[in-house]
Amino acid sequence: MSMWKRIGNLFAKPEPPKAEKSMLQLAPGDICEVSLVTYEVTGRVHNRGRNAVVLTLQDGSTIAYLHIEERETVQYALYSPIDGRLDSPDEVPSILDLDDHVFHLEEEYGGHVSITGRTAFTQSGEQHVWQYQSDDYKLLRIEWQNGRFMLYEGEKVIPGDVRVIRAT
Repeated sequence: MSMWKRIGNLFAKPEPPKAEKSMLQLAPGDICEVSLVTYEVTGRVHNRGRNAVVLTLQDGSTIAYLHIEERETVQYALYSPIDGRLDSPDEVPSILDLDDHVFHLEEEYGGHVSITGRTAFTQSGEQHVWQYQSDDYKLLRIEWQNGRFMLYEGEKVIPGDVRVIRAT
């Protein structure tokens, strides 16, 4: 190395450290921890209009879905898929009685989603979502896309129980 290059390196600014990925930026192949369980992210559904992401998480043979939405604060909900069937998106009720829990519709929205990796739906497109909550704070989520329904039950997760382990 030449003397001028060494002198130049003395005065050069060091490269700034790379910012860590947030939970909203995770993609397939990343590792995160939710409620003390370590998961690999295998899929990602991103709704830009709402600044929301649903991550498909896998721990061994267990698959879970982490809904992350940034509003005034970042909100988390962890879901697991359930069996169920609805006939038409026009007939989704505002009150659902499921396994001794009465769920009330809190929010209904639609928007374009982009999909990466393995998710419940195979391609990007318009998605419609209904989010419910019961009086004992259980959550229910219904998604409709391309003529197919997916139903999930879950619960809210506090931000302190969610963290990024390794991001690419």
